[in-house]
Amino acid sequence: MIKKEVVFTGIGVISPIGIGVETYWTSLLESRSGIGFLQSLEVFQARRPMGAEVTGFKPKEYFRSKKDVKQIKVMSRDIQLAFAAAMLACTDAGLRTGETDRNVDPDRLGISFGADLIGLELPELLDAFRAGIQGGQYDFTTWGNAAMEKIFPLWMLKYLPNMPACHIGIAHDARGPNNSLTLQRGASLAAILEAVRLLERGAADVMICGGYGNCINPSFLARAKTHKFVDTAVDPVVDPASQPRPFDADRRGTLPGEGAAVFILETREFAQARGAKIYAKVSGFCSRTDPKSGGTGIQQAIRGALYDADLTPDDIGHVNADGLGTLVEDAVEAKAIHAELGDIPVTSFKGHFGSLGSGTGAVELVGSLLSLQHGLVPPTRNCERIAPDCPINVVQGKPLPTKSTTALKLNTALGGRTFALVVTNS
Repeated sequence: MIKKEVVFTGIGVISPIGIGVETYWTSLLESRSGIGFLQSLEVFQARRPMGAEVTGFKPKEYFRSKKDVKQIKVMSRDIQLAFAAAMLACTDAGLRTGETDRNVDPDRLGISFGADLIGLELPELLDAFRAGIQGGQYDFTTWGNAAMEKIFPLWMLKYLPNMPACHIGIAHDARGPNNSLTLQRGASLAAILEAVRLLERGAADVMICGGYGNCINPSFLARAKTHKFVDTAVDPVVDPASQPRPFDADRRGTLPGEGAAVFILETREFAQARGAKIYAKVSGFCSRTDPKSGGTGIQQAIRGALYDADLTPDDIGHVNADGLGTLVEDAVEAKAIHAELGDIPVTSFKGHFGSLGSGTGAVELVGSLLSLQHGLVPPTRNCERIAPDCPINVVQGKPLPTKSTTALKLNTALGGRTFALVVTNS
């Protein structure tokens, strides 16, 4: 059980269905889709890949000065999304981190971020590869001299998984703990769990935490096709917006997307002392692993999170499920939820934007925090006919009014690892 109360005081979200809290929330309620044929890619075939991309994003708008904008040259798309979401979260929380205007001690401000591999921006190495082509063949002996001099000396800084947390830390002069956790779809919730523990044991007063993901990078799309990853492969369909279909009888898999969400977490004592608004508190959490991915780990994680929160299944108003939209994973998760929580309302947001990799949990959690604020559970987009092998009460069609102040967020990662987080509006 958490001994020191930890609360959410700020939210920043950059997603395929909206930039900023208000647009994102409206899109969930109105069941808008962020899935389409990817327009950011250059293609040499008639059909573009499907996925969810963030539109209207202008990274320069999220820097404090023209001098700081120069950092963009060492920021990949992933880093830009994370950096912008952090700026939005700090603004939303009223957290001042400027050089001459601060309301948090830099030594007591930390970072905890869900991370993953960052896909290479292919044009960046194009000249280097071209330099090694001799007579229509690639001459690997030219790499050291001819190719290396064509590469931007700092190019690697754009692709290290810990760089989003580093850039955010530098921008806000956060000198406290700085951690990056690489746990695929579970990374964001894992980062929040780490942030809570740091606050609980007094290592910081405020934590900037969340996650980012960019699964529509061409290098990831190519790898997914080669290895037939179910996370990023769906058979061609007429209307991309009809996919994914969480817990639906006609589900066929999920689709890749990009996005980031960041939260400001504080001890309640610190938040109240500075007059911050509070979205919700972290009531409890748990992480469990089931190597066989048979659902045992999900059940144990749910059970552990409720125990940590000192709550019963009847106290939970809704479950924000992983709901990947795949045949096996959805059935396993649904049966685990039903076994532990019975006929509880369940929603999933992957029908809006697919899988965002390590940004998935954070972007989805935003929906439940706002749900507790507004007393509405957004429906599960594209779930029109609940599958017989998914014995759960899926929220369909329209938002579900709720008086409950508590929600459970679930995310799973490859290898059977499950993260469960209980949040309460109080």
